[in-house]
Amino acid sequence: MAMDAMEQKLRPPEIPLKPYPPKVITLASGEKMVVREAKREEAGALLGTIYPLLGVPADFYDIVAARMYSEILGWFRYRVANEFVLVGTINGVIAGIVTSRHVTPKLGMSLHTMTIKRGLRVGAQLFAAKMEHHLDILGEEEVYIVAESPNGFKRWMIEYELEDRSSQFPEVRHELGGVPTYVLTRPLWEAVRDVKCTGTRPVLDADLKTSAKLIMPSEYPQIPGFKR
Repeated sequence: MAMDAMEQKLRPPEIPLKPYPPKVITLASGEKMVVREAKREEAGALLGTIYPLLGVPADFYDIVAARMYSEILGWFRYRVANEFVLVGTINGVIAGIVTSRHVTPKLGMSLHTMTIKRGLRVGAQLFAAKMEHHLDILGEEEVYIVAESPNGFKRWMIEYELEDRSSQFPEVRHELGGVPTYVLTRPLWEAVRDVKCTGTRPVLDADLKTSAKLIMPSEYPQIPGFKR
């Protein structure tokens, strides 16, 4: 369908971004997780995966789900500039999702990380893949990061030894607002990349084929307090 004049005015300008090259990660369970960039036409499967978690307060799944749902919907509806979504799948089933945004050639804005299949560091692997995309592929110099849960704070702020930018410069705020802004700089990333960012490329055709169609999980057994 042709885009009408009003829709053209509503859509934010977008910068063509380099695509994220898929990779495969062998998890501690021996399962293979394919990590790739999601496509807009796959938003339905992503939203359908997130929606059941809107009412799960444990580990702050509710707020992360609500915000990630709006981020992906905004991306699908062309209401967010330069957003990208990475998805991790195991045999096609969605195991985790990350959202982020390219702000300027030097700055990235990390949005959210959601783990569906817990206990295998899926979220940690996907977060590292997101940082790889920002710093190694898109060539940014730093990424603003916030955490909305204790688990996130331990995984990102403590494990990466992020720079607490908000304590030094109170006027610097992540666009999500509120919680303190931390920063992953290029030197910090280069110090941890080899440990945090794993996986192999190119992905074998057989492995890549498993992720061609995203499958929503039928259950969420590791997520505390989840009730279908």
